[in-house]
Amino acid sequence: MKITDISTTIVNAGMRNWVFVRVDTSEPGLYGLGEATLEWKTRSVAAAIEDLKPLLIGKDPRDIERNFQILTKHSFWRLGAIGMSAISGIDIALWDIMGKDLNVPVWRLLGGRTRDEVKVYTHLGMGDMKSVYRSLSSEAVVEQAKKVVENGYKAFKIVCVPYTHYSAATKDIDMLGRIMRDVRSAVGEDIEIMVDFHGRPASGAAALAYIDAIAAQRPLFVEEPVPPGDTVAMKMVSSRSPVAIASGERLVDIREFENLLSERAVAIAQPDLCHAGGFTAGRKIAAMAEAVGIGLAPHNPLGPLASVAALHFAVATQNFVIQEEMSGSVPWFGDILDSPIERKNGNWQVPERPGLGVTLNEALAVKHPFQQEPLDVIAGDAVLSDGTVVDW
Repeated sequence: MKITDISTTIVNAGMRNWVFVRVDTSEPGLYGLGEATLEWKTRSVAAAIEDLKPLLIGKDPRDIERNFQILTKHSFWRLGAIGMSAISGIDIALWDIMGKDLNVPVWRLLGGRTRDEVKVYTHLGMGDMKSVYRSLSSEAVVEQAKKVVENGYKAFKIVCVPYTHYSAATKDIDMLGRIMRDVRSAVGEDIEIMVDFHGRPASGAAALAYIDAIAAQRPLFVEEPVPPGDTVAMKMVSSRSPVAIASGERLVDIREFENLLSERAVAIAQPDLCHAGGFTAGRKIAAMAEAVGIGLAPHNPLGPLASVAALHFAVATQNFVIQEEMSGSVPWFGDILDSPIERKNGNWQVPERPGLGVTLNEALAVKHPFQQEPLDVIAGDAVLSDGTVVDW
């Protein structure tokens, strides 16, 4: 069996363009699907896949580890988020091919079942961009939180930390504390709440001021309290925080995770299979985390194929904690794929179809061609009143 072609299909879904990857083989009808979505880098990722394709044409798709090494080592230059997202989409598709060839679901190939269902969480508005990123009042957050619970979710994440520089204003700290108290009161003690700081505080001191304001409401974790890459600051925050700290969505290499994990700088790691190297790197990151007592809550605000990949990964990963998903980001989210995902009582059920068990609805895909992703969330919002540019 040989790889004969690698192609992409881009589907616009509002805030994001989903990048679906297809790997064709010499076996009639046998192909694999993956996802390589990277926000505001769509054209770059698609071009990277074209650049990488010649390295794999003629190779056996079932030699997944060898193919991964070819893509990373023979590229010579460190690939960064764009290149690693391209490789991730290809890698996921290769595992899909392997599962189909052996007539087993991908989670079987990853080691088999470690749980009978997968705990998931969503965002306010079930992924609607304005609800996720522009809910900075108690009334708006509480209203959306109630809707999430009414839709059967047992956990959700809020992104309501004010845009911040190196210090947190008293009024902003008090606002965040008030929002968290009101949300906890509205949804009760049985619902898990996570708070995404989105790397907005530029210092550990500012992050800790916000954490202290919400700690009494017992969030499951605080995500990205400081920008990624500064392991020293992350470890300082984690050591002083009464709340579990999570990070890792913007790390794209197992070496970056090794630094974060070996320093025990987080309690929960958040690799994204579509950025960090697909299943091949994902299972290595999971093993590294398990060895030092760190759980996994994989990042995934992307498309439906990314969710299916995350489902298979979670089924087979012992130190898995909870899975992010955004299935309501567009009304037709569930129609673009014939997907095996089934949610009951806030949990995904274990799929049984061979491979990833998905097919792409190409007729619907062509109705949503590439569009420039909106920039107002970045350029419009993440600027302080004095004009200082900050992390969004």
